[in-house]
Amino acid sequence: QVQLVESGGGSVQPGGSLRLSCAVTGYTRTNGCMGWFRQAPGKTREGVATINVDGTTLYADSVKGRFTLSKDNAKNTLSLQMNSLKSEDTAVYYCASGRFGACGFVVSFYNYWGQGTQVTVSS
Repeated sequence: QVQLVESGGGSVQPGGSLRLSCAVTGYTRTNGCMGWFRQAPGKTREGVATINVDGTTLYADSVKGRFTLSKDNAKNTLSLQMNSLKSEDTAVYYCASGRFGACGFVVSFYNYWGQGTQVTVSS
Protein backbone atom coordinates (compact mmCIF):
# COMPACT_ATOMS: atom_id res chain seq x y z
CA GLN A 1 0.00 0.00 0.00
CA VAL A 2 1.39 3.38 -1.02
CA GLN A 3 1.56 6.02 1.70
CA LEU A 4 2.48 9.67 1.30
CA VAL A 5 3.39 11.87 4.27
CA GLU A 6 3.86 15.61 3.84
CA SER A 7 5.89 17.90 6.07
CA GLY A 8 7.27 21.42 6.04
CA GLY A 9 4.14 23.54 6.10
CA GLY A 10 3.75 26.52 8.39
CA SER A 11 3.22 30.25 8.58
CA VAL A 12 5.37 32.78 6.79
CA GLN A 13 5.21 36.44 5.85
CA PRO A 14 4.72 37.54 2.25
CA GLY A 15 7.97 37.24 0.35
CA GLY A 16 9.17 34.41 2.55
CA SER A 17 10.03 30.82 1.69
CA LEU A 18 8.99 27.33 2.71
CA ARG A 19 10.04 23.88 1.61
CA LEU A 20 7.51 21.07 1.54
CA SER A 21 8.59 17.44 1.55
CA CYS A 22 6.68 14.28 0.78
CA ALA A 23 7.95 10.91 1.92
CA VAL A 24 6.68 7.99 -0.13
CA THR A 25 6.53 4.39 1.02
CA GLY A 26 5.13 1.24 -0.48
CA TYR A 27 5.95 1.93 -4.12
CA THR A 28 5.86 -0.89 -6.59
CA ARG A 29 8.50 -1.19 -9.28
CA THR A 30 6.42 0.84 -11.74
CA ASN A 31 6.25 4.38 -10.43
CA GLY A 32 3.82 6.89 -11.79
CA CYS A 33 3.68 10.63 -11.96
CA MET A 34 3.78 12.68 -8.77
CA GLY A 35 2.70 16.15 -7.89
CA TRP A 36 1.61 18.80 -5.45
CA PHE A 37 -1.90 20.18 -5.30
CA ARG A 38 -3.45 22.77 -3.02
CA GLN A 39 -6.88 23.67 -1.78
CA ALA A 40 -7.87 26.97 -0.26
CA PRO A 41 -11.07 27.37 1.80
CA GLY A 42 -14.12 27.47 -0.45
CA LYS A 43 -12.13 26.62 -3.57
CA THR A 44 -11.57 23.47 -5.58
CA ARG A 45 -8.32 21.54 -5.43
CA GLU A 46 -5.83 22.84 -7.98
CA GLY A 47 -2.57 21.57 -9.36
CA VAL A 48 0.61 23.36 -8.33
CA ALA A 49 3.44 21.31 -9.82
CA THR A 50 3.83 17.82 -11.21
CA ILE A 51 6.60 15.58 -12.47
CA ASN A 52 6.30 12.76 -14.98
CA VAL A 53 8.25 9.52 -14.86
CA ASP A 54 10.60 10.92 -17.52
CA GLY A 55 11.40 13.89 -15.28
CA THR A 56 9.33 16.44 -17.17
CA THR A 57 7.84 19.04 -14.84
CA LEU A 58 4.71 21.14 -15.12
CA TYR A 59 3.94 24.23 -13.08
CA ALA A 60 0.80 26.23 -12.63
CA ASP A 61 1.14 29.68 -14.16
CA SER A 62 0.57 31.27 -10.76
CA VAL A 63 3.72 29.66 -9.30
CA LYS A 64 6.11 29.64 -12.27
CA GLY A 65 9.44 31.20 -11.38
CA ARG A 66 8.70 31.01 -7.65
CA PHE A 67 8.23 27.30 -6.93
CA THR A 68 10.62 24.46 -7.78
CA LEU A 69 9.72 20.80 -7.76
CA SER A 70 12.32 18.09 -7.22
CA LYS A 71 12.24 14.34 -6.82
CA ASP A 72 14.83 12.13 -5.17
CA ASN A 73 14.29 8.60 -6.47
CA ALA A 74 16.90 7.13 -4.14
CA LYS A 75 15.17 8.53 -1.06
CA ASN A 76 11.64 8.28 -2.46
CA THR A 77 10.89 11.89 -1.65
CA LEU A 78 9.20 14.71 -3.51
CA SER A 79 9.98 18.29 -2.53
CA LEU A 80 8.52 21.67 -3.35
CA GLN A 81 10.65 24.75 -2.72
CA MET A 82 8.40 27.76 -2.47
CA ASN A 83 9.93 31.23 -2.69
CA SER A 84 8.46 34.73 -2.87
CA LEU A 85 5.30 33.48 -1.22
CA LYS A 86 2.12 35.51 -1.58
CA SER A 87 -1.04 35.61 0.48
CA GLU A 88 -2.87 33.84 -2.34
CA ASP A 89 -0.59 30.83 -1.85
CA THR A 90 -2.32 30.15 1.45
CA ALA A 91 -3.90 26.69 1.28
CA VAL A 92 -3.61 23.10 2.37
CA TYR A 93 -0.99 21.47 0.18
CA TYR A 94 -1.30 17.82 -0.81
CA CYS A 95 1.26 15.43 -2.23
CA ALA A 96 -0.13 12.94 -4.73
CA SER A 97 0.96 9.89 -6.67
CA GLY A 98 -0.59 9.08 -10.01
CA ARG A 99 -1.44 5.91 -11.87
CA PHE A 100 0.09 7.00 -15.17
CA GLY A 101 3.50 8.10 -16.37
CA ALA A 102 2.20 11.56 -17.17
CA CYS A 103 -0.79 12.99 -15.33
CA GLY A 104 -0.73 16.76 -15.56
CA PHE A 105 -3.21 18.42 -13.23
CA VAL A 106 -6.02 15.91 -13.75
CA VAL A 107 -7.05 15.08 -10.19
CA SER A 108 -8.69 11.78 -11.17
CA PHE A 109 -5.34 10.52 -12.55
CA TYR A 110 -3.93 10.55 -9.01
CA ASN A 111 -4.85 7.58 -6.87
CA TYR A 112 -2.82 8.17 -3.71
CA TRP A 113 -2.88 11.32 -1.60
CA GLY A 114 -1.18 12.55 1.53
CA GLN A 115 -3.06 14.02 4.47
CA GLY A 116 -2.12 17.59 3.56
CA THR A 117 -0.03 20.28 5.21
CA GLN A 118 -1.17 23.84 5.91
CA VAL A 119 0.69 26.78 4.36
CA THR A 120 -0.30 30.23 5.60
CA VAL A 121 1.16 33.41 4.11
CA SER A 122 0.20 36.45 6.10
CA SER A 123 1.70 39.62 7.49
